[in-house]
Amino acid sequence: MGKINVSTSFNIDLEFEGAQFHIRMFAWILDFILQVFYMVIVSNLFGLFSGIASSGYDIWAFRWLIMLPVFTYHLFCEILWNGQSVGKRLLGLRVVNDNGGKASLGQYMIRWLLRSSDLTLPLIILALMFGDMGILKALWITVLMFIADLILIGTTKQGKRLGDLAAGTMLINVKPKGDLEETIFMEVEQDYAALFPQVMRLSDRDINTIKGIVDTGRKTGNYQMVENASVRIKNVLGIETTLSPFDFLDTLLKDYNYLSTKG
Repeated sequence: MGKINVSTSFNIDLEFEGAQFHIRMFAWILDFILQVFYMVIVSNLFGLFSGIASSGYDIWAFRWLIMLPVFTYHLFCEILWNGQSVGKRLLGLRVVNDNGGKASLGQYMIRWLLRSSDLTLPLIILALMFGDMGILKALWITVLMFIADLILIGTTKQGKRLGDLAAGTMLINVKPKGDLEETIFMEVEQDYAALFPQVMRLSDRDINTIKGIVDTGRKTGNYQMVENASVRIKNVLGIETTLSPFDFLDTLLKDYNYLSTKG
């Protein structure tokens, strides 16, 4: 998959590298191996708790309870790690929204609810581990979703599966960075004085866009893109300053971090 151009709310196009199919497949395999490792450990420990059925508990429900981390693995990883699972993190992939910014909690949830692989293979392994073949009756829906996902990933420009289309997200290649650099959040001194309080008129989506413009501008050396965005934002917020475009946008991000956490 080649480059993905995304139009932002500031009439600036951001360029991202789409996640190639074989890379996202390897990332998925790494995540699956981790899930299988957990399942093996749980299956070995399960015998220690099998006697719980004699005390009146529903052993079938207990099986599902201990498998819950497998089914929710991608959801909580992407929420806690800014759009990355272990596999995505190792191979430099990230889930972002359609504007190139950080996806919201709701978007992660929608993406997860329509994630066929999170249900198909765990259901198969669960059936094999516990000898309950009745579980496999639920697979026909997830198999159809899985096939649809493969077709969409191979045919859509941004390589989106069903969950991405519904949630307004996409998977891109990114360079590994430190956690603080991966988000719009940064450390701000307690005695910091915000220069542009007008920044609070911008939405979270706008701030994510500004962060994306700054990161892309530094990565590609596209000074003109950053300057155009700087001019546009100054006009929207009614700001006059002699700061350079990069310094201006960096200051806006710092002001936003300070003012949004001040209260």
